[in-house]
Amino acid sequence: MPKTDIEIANSVEMKPIQEIAHLINIKEDDLTLYGRYKAKVDMTSLKSLKDKKDGKLILVTAISPTPAGEGKTTTSVGLVDSLNKLGKNAVICVREPSLGPVFGVKGGAAGGGYAQVVPMEDINLHFTGDFHAIGIANNLLAALIDNHIHHGNALQIDARNITWKRVVDMNDRQLRYVVDGLQGRSNGVPREDGFDITVASEVMAILCLANDLRDLKERLGKIIIGYNFNGEPVTAHDLKAEGAMAAVLKDAIHPNLVQTLEHSPALIHGGPFANIAHGCNSVIATKLGLKYGDYTVTEAGFGADLGAEKFIDIKCRKAGIKPDACVLVATIRALKMHGGVAKNDLGPENVEAVKAGMPNLIRHLDNMKNVFGLPTVVAINKFPTDTDAEIKAVEEACHELGADVVLSEVWGKGSEGGLDLAKKVVELAEENSELHFVYDDEDSIQDKLDKIVQKIYRGKKAKLSAPARKQMKKLEELGFGHLPICMAKTQFSFSDNKNKINAPENFDITIKELKVSAGAGFIVALSGAIMTMPGLPKSPASERIDIDDEGHITGLF
Repeated sequence: MPKTDIEIANSVEMKPIQEIAHLINIKEDDLTLYGRYKAKVDMTSLKSLKDKKDGKLILVTAISPTPAGEGKTTTSVGLVDSLNKLGKNAVICVREPSLGPVFGVKGGAAGGGYAQVVPMEDINLHFTGDFHAIGIANNLLAALIDNHIHHGNALQIDARNITWKRVVDMNDRQLRYVVDGLQGRSNGVPREDGFDITVASEVMAILCLANDLRDLKERLGKIIIGYNFNGEPVTAHDLKAEGAMAAVLKDAIHPNLVQTLEHSPALIHGGPFANIAHGCNSVIATKLGLKYGDYTVTEAGFGADLGAEKFIDIKCRKAGIKPDACVLVATIRALKMHGGVAKNDLGPENVEAVKAGMPNLIRHLDNMKNVFGLPTVVAINKFPTDTDAEIKAVEEACHELGADVVLSEVWGKGSEGGLDLAKKVVELAEENSELHFVYDDEDSIQDKLDKIVQKIYRGKKAKLSAPARKQMKKLEELGFGHLPICMAKTQFSFSDNKNKINAPENFDITIKELKVSAGAGFIVALSGAIMTMPGLPKSPASERIDIDDEGHITGLF
């Protein structure tokens, strides 16, 4: 019987984290140890590295997700191990997992098989406490809002127009809409309220886009918590909240250093979802990776239409960074699902279904190469059930388009299974390329939305609801029209309907709400049935997680 991810992770002896830091010349004075195998890297070390040339940045993205899996993180981890096996000095920068998916459907986010970051139990469960700090900072601001109203409301905050929600790092549909402040005057002012999952908090986005502690505090102060009775925005700075919030985050702002199963350095920091936030690890971690490594492998959440688009149009635009090459991950199983095969029928060979699902891959590939202008290789993340004929069908379709395609077997073979991919990435990273954004800062909000829909999704236009049109007008009047767009959309489709898989055309994207994340520096456009507080499934993953008397955890994946 094959080993589970957690069994594989526990079978490998980790090296002390100081040895991992030494591989990329991180000074011991810049480390804060969290036990033997985890550490925080002092972000201020960037100042001493300012004159050092940046390494190459490799972006790993994927086709539209399916329940069959794509393996983006697994490919990223395997790639960095393979690059190091080739003698390159490579670092991986990825996001921290949220407890919502860990206990829900998706599971952890530490890779899989023989391409994992470890200690995987710690990474998937609490880690160094960053998410808890983000939740406390978020909820401190929420408490200050209601406390201000309770004590006279000098800012004239309209309780019916408070946009700031409380958060918890858990899938809990019961908390989406609540009424609080009940049972008398001493318990606050009754009002409608609600919770988001922590990874959807603007505090998470701010932490991941901030350049340093000063920038973090300034961004926190710009958070708009709601509006007063005159319709004017009220900020966290108005509530004198940013200082205490930044103090809560003083440790969380420093990236976390761990290792892969093959002892490659891994910087794991931040974790905004890509379907409801911008889906990238922190700017600070990425910039540290670029200084410490000759190659930095990073990923962007979910499919390229969400994660990669936001990585480029938000993170790269604001941080002044640029990928040198892109890896687009696909699986035969996922292509079969896009080709119309049910999840339970994916085992038998079905070349025609693979071909039928190829339009999804081709559209993502066209976006990465021709819309964004990045040298791109398709990585087929191999499963044991894949047949030679199915793999050949993908290779032939890619070759007809003049696209590079490589078979990746890092899940089962570790770095040995990714050497061909690593060699191709090194080759592509030497090409001269010019990064293109989907839209310009000066475009109107409507034009930005339309360009994303038309250029990336291949739809007709963004159709705004009546409330969204009012919100757009208000945001432009307030001077936020120049901000980039963070599209909150289902990850399963180019459209806003999760059931329209593969490569749908001739559709509109319905924008039901627009809200500004002034501290993060983008406008969130909520479309379709997207929710910022997920719910648990009928049979959540938590049912299969356990711990024995010696403290050994099972069931994590």
